[in-house]
Amino acid sequence: QVQLVESGGGLVQPGGSLTLSCAASGGILSITQMGWYRQGPGKERELVATVTSEGNTYADSVKGRFTISTVNHANTVYLRMNRLKPDDTAVYYCNAFGYYATASVPQRFNSWGQGTQVTVPS
Repeated sequence: QVQLVESGGGLVQPGGSLTLSCAASGGILSITQMGWYRQGPGKERELVATVTSEGNTYADSVKGRFTISTVNHANTVYLRMNRLKPDDTAVYYCNAFGYYATASVPQRFNSWGQGTQVTVPS
């Protein structure tokens, strides 16, 4: 079982910064993609940023303010969030998919973290 553990959420004033981290563990052989999603109050979950070996993608709403990065050998992904706005208030979820080891052939996984709250008051 691949597990993702997030940390780094909290309360921050508008214009402030936070860094979220997410560590994946559990017999991982390879990770194809890691990313961050968020779900604001009364909203659907939306993509924030993803990272693969081919590059990064960002939602238009966070481009130029958020930066996603990884430490591949540690299966860890970070989300540096600058110039935070009240609209960024949400529960942020880490996601990763790839392959993990089993007693037989490698299996695919697509795992989610438990979520971490980010609050930017208006």
